[in-house]
Amino acid sequence: MANKTKKKDGPILDTVKTIVYALLIAGLIRSLLFQPFWIPSSSMKPTLLIGDFLFVNKFAYGYSYASCPSMFGVDFCGFAKGKEERLFGSDPERGDVVVFKHPVHGADFIKRVVGLPGDRIQMIDSVLHINGTAVELVPDGIFTELRAPQGPQRGDPSCSNNAAVGQICEKDRYTETLPNGVSHSILDIRKTGSDNTREFIVPEGHFFFLGDNRDNSVDSRFTQNRPGQPGVGMVPRENIIGRADRVMFSSAGSSILAFWTWRSDRYFKAIN
Repeated sequence: MANKTKKKDGPILDTVKTIVYALLIAGLIRSLLFQPFWIPSSSMKPTLLIGDFLFVNKFAYGYSYASCPSMFGVDFCGFAKGKEERLFGSDPERGDVVVFKHPVHGADFIKRVVGLPGDRIQMIDSVLHINGTAVELVPDGIFTELRAPQGPQRGDPSCSNNAAVGQICEKDRYTETLPNGVSHSILDIRKTGSDNTREFIVPEGHFFFLGDNRDNSVDSRFTQNRPGQPGVGMVPRENIIGRADRVMFSSAGSSILAFWTWRSDRYFKAIN
């Protein structure tokens, strides 16, 4: 009997297979290790700018329903929703910049962890107080940017100097140092109601988040039953997706195709 030879795939089929395998590998990496994230708002200026593109490190804190792999529309960990435990889990550290799911509507948010379980958090005259002690706050000059529509949403930046459109927009910048020694920049635009808050006690299994652009951030200072737009409130451990470590790419324009708006000085920039 003659030996049967295995029919080889044609070049078109080989190409299709290569594309399918590449998509599967990319999907697996995205689901298990890193998730892409675009910065859509100004709430984390000056640390993160509108149009920054980064990858969220999911493995940093392990996996819950929020960070668990999902592919092809299948939520593999939906059964875990409502459970505090995380697979390979560890908690964020104070000062980490974290992506999490909003406790009410589930949208992805990015803010900085300032309060850990059991902490007492309060804002007094624009100064963060943790467990009754004011954090170190040192003036660090003026943050400037052009007052013009920003990003795909064409949002208009807030200014402390009442700049007109096309003029230089100014905000006071400070270096804030948290009790564990983590230092980062924050912005202060004007006096607002959120500059003075009641004292919040962070429950077990929850975290307190603030935006670095303090006067332009919906964060844990605002309760979840806030009229009009749900505040963040305390964020459960299970809602954490991962840690933001580094900006990979940045574009200041309304489209990524507008290459003349690319910010080359922010490529691969570490997030502090």
